[in-house]
Amino acid sequence: MAETEVLERPEPGPPESAEGPLRHRRRRRPSLVQVGFWLAVLIVLAVSLFPFYWIVRTSLETSAEFSSGTTSLLPSHLTFSNYTQAFTQADFARPLLNSAIVALATTAVSVVFGSLAGYALARLRIPSGPILAFILAAAFFPVLAMVGPLFLLYRHLGFLDSIYPLILTYLVYTLPIATWLLKNFFAQIPPDLEEAALVDGATRLKALWRVVVPVAVPGVFTAAILSFILAWNDFAFALSFLQTPSKFTAPLAIVNLGQTQNAFQVMYNRIDAAVVIVTVPIALLVLFAQRRIVSGLTAGALR
Repeated sequence: MAETEVLERPEPGPPESAEGPLRHRRRRRPSLVQVGFWLAVLIVLAVSLFPFYWIVRTSLETSAEFSSGTTSLLPSHLTFSNYTQAFTQADFARPLLNSAIVALATTAVSVVFGSLAGYALARLRIPSGPILAFILAAAFFPVLAMVGPLFLLYRHLGFLDSIYPLILTYLVYTLPIATWLLKNFFAQIPPDLEEAALVDGATRLKALWRVVVPVAVPGVFTAAILSFILAWNDFAFALSFLQTPSKFTAPLAIVNLGQTQNAFQVMYNRIDAAVVIVTVPIALLVLFAQRRIVSGLTAGALR
């Protein structure tokens, strides 16, 4: 007869004291390293954001308060008159429209041709390293070094004092950056995807637009945002090639907003109001698309 095993129940231990769970729930005190880290973060944020805060503060000052030279952190009287005057008296909507036309057209052309060039560099069996090095060198070529030759060329072609030749000018440095970004992104996409489309009868160009580009949306979005920001913020080329105020882009028109009858006085509160108007669309665009920008810029960093 087999012996039946009797399972002994464990004796209940002493009841857990109420201080036990509470002890685990107590938060640890931050160490000096953590306190120093967050203090450094706060200092960096304050140093980074204070110039923009001062621009917003100055834009909300009245002309009388700005002329008195007040240097307090908060203006005594908040007013939005500088913003309304920018549109009603200075017709700032026209420069904004010119900047939007130039920036959007530059972005569209950069994305389309950058996608084609980046896809070719990613798929063709050619040494892409020297080509990419040349592309990046062209993108970071000094802007002022290009102004003189381009001015002579545009004067010969009759392109001066028009916003549309600016699109060609901005492509000099937006197209190389878009090509470099998209090449790195396309290189991460398995070639099997478009090869399956090619087997089904699609052309190489059709496979690119319908199979590869939808997968590479973060890279395309990053290239578009960077191209738009570079074209939107340009000042040197617009100053060199435009002469008629009605054709000015926004960064160039901002300079004239602060002029008064007194040649020795510049109303920076009006200029700062226009700076805020120009900056807000870019800031909102970066805030809403920051994840896509980071993923696009880090494409190819990890394999």
